[in-house]
Amino acid sequence: MKNTPFTFIILLLFVFSCKNEKHTAIKFKSSNPNVLFIAVDDLNTWISPIDNFTSVKTPNFDRLASLGITFTNAHVQAPLCGPSRASIMTGLRPSTTGIYGMTPDDKIRRPGNPATKDITFLPEYFEKQGYHTMGIGKLFHIHAPDGVFYESGGRVKGFGPYPEKRFVWDGFGKGIKGTHGRTSTDWGAFPENDSLVPDHQSVNWVVERLNRTYDKPFFMGLGFLRVHVPLYVPQKWFDMHPLEGIETPPYLKDDLKDIPPVGLKINDLPMMPSTEWAKETGEWKKIIQAYLACMSYVDYELDRVLDALEQSNYADNTIIVLWSDHGYRLGEKGTFAKHALWETATKAPLIIAGPNVPKGKKIDTPVEMLSIYPTLLELSNLPAYSKNEGTSLVNIMQNNEVINDGYALTTFGMNNHSIKKDGYRYIRYEDGKEEFYNHRVDSNEWHNESNNPKYKIQIEALKKLLPVENANWDEASNYTFQPYFVEQKKRMNSKKQKEN
Repeated sequence: MKNTPFTFIILLLFVFSCKNEKHTAIKFKSSNPNVLFIAVDDLNTWISPIDNFTSVKTPNFDRLASLGITFTNAHVQAPLCGPSRASIMTGLRPSTTGIYGMTPDDKIRRPGNPATKDITFLPEYFEKQGYHTMGIGKLFHIHAPDGVFYESGGRVKGFGPYPEKRFVWDGFGKGIKGTHGRTSTDWGAFPENDSLVPDHQSVNWVVERLNRTYDKPFFMGLGFLRVHVPLYVPQKWFDMHPLEGIETPPYLKDDLKDIPPVGLKINDLPMMPSTEWAKETGEWKKIIQAYLACMSYVDYELDRVLDALEQSNYADNTIIVLWSDHGYRLGEKGTFAKHALWETATKAPLIIAGPNVPKGKKIDTPVEMLSIYPTLLELSNLPAYSKNEGTSLVNIMQNNEVINDGYALTTFGMNNHSIKKDGYRYIRYEDGKEEFYNHRVDSNEWHNESNNPKYKIQIEALKKLLPVENANWDEASNYTFQPYFVEQKKRMNSKKQKEN
């Protein structure tokens, strides 16, 4: 009984501290920082910290850029969301895994694929190192494989909300129903307010969790659905971008005349609006207006995330990485889509901020999204993962070294590759046909110089960077929107069967 008063006092203090947990929480400090992992779907480099395209309004991308490093020349490993995200999350190239198309999240890692059968996904690696992992929205192709996140907020199905009728585009265009598939591509002001957009609800989820107290470092993934089509956001975001101030990107009507046949097949997207159609109907500027409106909307949601982090207990000990799964063509090369090995499809934003990361720095060296996995491990003071095929960017981030041998490799389908290095782009297709562009004089990639003897040395040097391994199509990976990819997988599988 002598200890009763003391026990009572301790109990009172405990109850009082629980009631005031939000205000009395001790700031977490550790040699292992938290990670805020932000994916933005279909975001090209028009944002103000990179290209600063005319009329773009993205002040919070600027805000994030001021806190860290912007990679102005980052490239994806596949210009399609499914294989691009699988590459980032596995740390492996598409040419290693054979994941060239869309693959169900739960089938990326499976016994039948020797490259991925025992792979550790990026969030899983952090959990194995003692992190509390959380995720919401589109992070893998859909959301995430079952059990990858300790705490999952899931994802709203599709890319809605949708109006009862499409505003402009029917989703088929000149495509054949049952052959080419139907795209979500459309544009217009919808819904009435931000709270009806799934991304707003995802940010609410993240903000609430940033107000919690954790006894271990966390890894939190946030996957935005916008700026993926349909380009629907409330009217106020369109009002920020009046049509009279909209400019269109550079376009040359006959610039595909020197493209090899396989490149033309890959670019054959009859379900998408063509640039010529957009010009003739007066819709080109409206499409760009809608894309810019979606950019500004995501920028607003990013502001909410940054505010919540700044006001939380984790502001000084959190790495932020923001990336996109590929670029997006808005009339360049004749269409409105990703789906290509050209610059406008492979280049995407990559911004990294946090402890020990220089502020307001830009790096113009070509880098790969494949580097995100090893870079986050090194920044988080975690051991390297031996299966990562990417290279950590920490050295070039923390030093002012010029990396002369930096390059980025993109793959689209089996044995179709693009390399960006030293201001050049080299493309090699499965049949050996090539494209080559000198960005110093042709940043729009209008003139294929692959047969120009002037560039023979450069082309031969870039050929040496092509992957040695070109895995066959993974059984669970498909892409039915383009006949070329259906035919290629069928053809490659038939060849494999004959060899066996």
